[in-house]
Amino acid sequence: MAKTLVELLSHKRDGGTFTGDEISRLIQAFTSGEFADYQASALLMAIFLRGLDDAETVALTEAMLHSGKVLALPDVHGIKVDKHSTGGVGDKVSICLAPLVAACGVPVPMVSGRGLGHTGGTLDKLEAIPGFNVNLSAEDFAKAVAEIGTSMIGQTAEIAPADKRLYALRDVTATVECIPLIVASILSKKLAEGIDGLVLDVKVGQGAFMKSEAKARELAEALVRVGTRAGKKVVALLTRMDAPLGLAIGNANETREAIELLHGKGPADLLECTLVLGAEMLVIGGKAATVDEARSKLLAAIADGSARRTMEKMIVAHHGDPRVVEHPELLTMAPAKYEIHAAADGFVIGINALELGLVGVSIGAGRTRADQAVDHAVGIDLVKKPGDSIKLGEVVAVLSLQVGQAHEAAVARIAAAYTYGPTAPEALPLVAGRITA
Repeated sequence: MAKTLVELLSHKRDGGTFTGDEISRLIQAFTSGEFADYQASALLMAIFLRGLDDAETVALTEAMLHSGKVLALPDVHGIKVDKHSTGGVGDKVSICLAPLVAACGVPVPMVSGRGLGHTGGTLDKLEAIPGFNVNLSAEDFAKAVAEIGTSMIGQTAEIAPADKRLYALRDVTATVECIPLIVASILSKKLAEGIDGLVLDVKVGQGAFMKSEAKARELAEALVRVGTRAGKKVVALLTRMDAPLGLAIGNANETREAIELLHGKGPADLLECTLVLGAEMLVIGGKAATVDEARSKLLAAIADGSARRTMEKMIVAHHGDPRVVEHPELLTMAPAKYEIHAAADGFVIGINALELGLVGVSIGAGRTRADQAVDHAVGIDLVKKPGDSIKLGEVVAVLSLQVGQAHEAAVARIAAAYTYGPTAPEALPLVAGRITA
């Protein structure tokens, strides 16, 4: 006799292993409403504490994948490649990467997520563009990828709907940092896009969900293993996330910074992260034989304006205002500005990325509840990064808030996130590792 849903819940709580059929039944019950959100929250915590083995993780991925529509994209020609980041502070790479890679001839169908924990979400950043609709239908999504080369949407009722709901619950039940749940979440929505290949940016460090390189490598290997088992070409890069990526933390200001990169501007670390991921995508997509050739093509697409034109077309397809590409200043920033000043002479030794991510949540750029709206206009702009020289009292960051919004606590936390020393820290390479099948 089959176990009841409550018996299955207690089975995992007590350390038991699910069969594929049991996982499929749980996901079907969850999507139908038979298994309530509070029960699903208990299941997530049981999985967080007890784990899932590889077979369970594959079964969970497939169950969430088939909870909705799997896109075939028959009108999209070429090798379809997507990129996914496990999340970091200031990580706005997807916004500039998708149109850049598409401009080089590799189709990029991208299903993205909202902010999760202390990390920002691509969808929230895109919605800072006036009118931008991240909720296109599967048909409009497929049409945009076929005609433009890329489209960036959220999970809909058609694409991995079980993951969409579980994703929101994980964010507010302290179950984000769980490798099997991360693997199933990422791959279920990525495989639903109809892609042929996937490049994974697995963040490691203070501002990442995986703080240690060992845990990040474990996650990357699991993602590559499960993705390859699903018949896809998968490469994972470990990239450092001790300090925020780029200079902007928020929504509108991060989108602005991503657009500026397509103008040949922007911070060096953001450009490097975009290039290393984009190069892997072009190689998988068959548009370059080596990563060096791919980097040259990406830089050429920035220089000749084709990446910006692709970005404009994508924004139009999503009913947004394409003028922001040539005029990023049209993105609205909160008007009240508060400067944060250096507490010492010397050099910036470090910036606590996790703390700045949490400050972002506290000022409204992120969420503490699944149903909470974000304020696209608030944010933090860094003036100084690790390795920069500094004088006592010099501005190191600027906080943007709404008029009348309390600022004292946020200013103090940002100031405390900076550390200083007499000599510049050792500059570590952005990429800490590369994992393939």
